[in-house]
Amino acid sequence: MDATENNALGKYLRERRARLDAASLGFASVRRRTPGLRREEVAQRANISATWYTWLEQGRGGAPSEPVLERIAQALVLTNDEREHAFLLALGRAPAVRFQAENAISPRLQRVLDGLADSPAFIKSLTWDLVAWNRAAGAVFGYDRQAPGERNILRRVFCNPESRVANADWASVARFAVAAFRADAARAGPSAEIERMVDTLSADSPEFAALWQDSDVRSFGDGVKHFRHPVAGVIAMEFSSFTVDGRPDLGMVIYHPLTAEDAGRVRSLLG
Repeated sequence: MDATENNALGKYLRERRARLDAASLGFASVRRRTPGLRREEVAQRANISATWYTWLEQGRGGAPSEPVLERIAQALVLTNDEREHAFLLALGRAPAVRFQAENAISPRLQRVLDGLADSPAFIKSLTWDLVAWNRAAGAVFGYDRQAPGERNILRRVFCNPESRVANADWASVARFAVAAFRADAARAGPSAEIERMVDTLSADSPEFAALWQDSDVRSFGDGVKHFRHPVAGVIAMEFSSFTVDGRPDLGMVIYHPLTAEDAGRVRSLLG
C-alpha cells in the first residue's frame, strides 16, 4: 500500500504537484487522468530520478538533501512560505535564508516604522544596508543626510569618522557589529553579495579586517546604546531586533529612549 498517507512530506508534495498547470510549464495538457503534473515531470524539472521522486512521495528512500529539496521546491513553484514548510517536513528545520537583491519594503511595513514616532527604528538587509527608517531614526542617526551608497551600517561604523565620535565605546560597538554580521552571514549561506561586502570592508578598514578574522558570533538581539548626538547630546536607548515575517533576509531594529529625558532629546530633534 502507498505510504503517502503516513508521510507528511510526500502528501504535501503530491498536493502541490496536483495544483500546477501543466500547459503553463510547457507540458501537454491533453489525456491527463489527474490534475497537475505527473511525478516524472516534476522529476524532470528538478533534474532528479523519476523513481527516486516517486519513492519520496511514497515515504521511501529517506529524506532528500538540501540541494535536492531546493530543486524540488523550484520544480513545484513553491512560494517562500511553502518552501519553508517543505523543509520543516523533510529536514525538521527552515531552509537557509535567501539573499534577495530587491530590498524594497511594503507601504504597510513603512507605516509600522512611522507609527513608532519617538522611537528610532530601521530595517536592514543581510548586508546591513539600510532599507527603510522612520523620522526618529533619521533625526537621531542622521540617515537622511547620508548619500544612498553610504547607507550601510557596517560602512558607517568602520568608514565614517563621525561614528567614532558618536559611539562612546566605539571598539565595543565595532566588535559587536562584526560578530552579529558574521551570524547573519552564516544564516544566509554562500552569498556573492556578502563576500563582496566583506572584501570591500576589509580593504577599506584594517579594524574590520582584523575583527573579521576572529570567531566571535552574536545575535543582534537586544541591549542598550549610548549615542552622542552633536546637537542633543548623549541619548541612552534600549534596542530590540526582529526578523521581518515572510522576509527572513530583513531585520527590524527598534530603539526606545531609556528615560523621559532621553525621550525629550529625541522629540527636540523631531521638533
